[in-house]
Amino acid sequence: MVFALMFVAGLQASAQETTEKKDETKEEGLVFTQMEIVRENIPYGTDDTFVFEFKNTAKTPAIIQGVQTSCGCTTAAKPEEPVKPGKKSEISVKYDTKRVGAFTKTITITSNVSDPIILTIRGTVLPEATTTPAPTNN
Repeated sequence: MVFALMFVAGLQASAQETTEKKDETKEEGLVFTQMEIVRENIPYGTDDTFVFEFKNTAKTPAIIQGVQTSCGCTTAAKPEEPVKPGKKSEISVKYDTKRVGAFTKTITITSNVSDPIILTIRGTVLPEATTTPAPTNN
């Protein structure tokens, strides 16, 4: 009976240590200030950029290895140089605003310091503004 209690206590302590280690590593890597950016009523054909800021909380320089968008209507730019520990940088995303209506697009970030991170842009592009000719008085 005593052995069984010691065994269970040992398992609980081991599980607690594992949880604490996972929590500690969760803090390291790329930490984004926001995971989703929402913009409504984007004028048709405008050059609108969504900027995701992040900080490298890892102990080694972060190399952004890939930035994959969910479709060809979205492009993304990443830092070309490694981001030093404790420093900030950004991922810039552009959506083709010549596509009218609501949209939701994802951007998957891969690096050497974090598991893949999925960012989201969401919004609505307004129809192209049409101008009506002024009436003429004859």
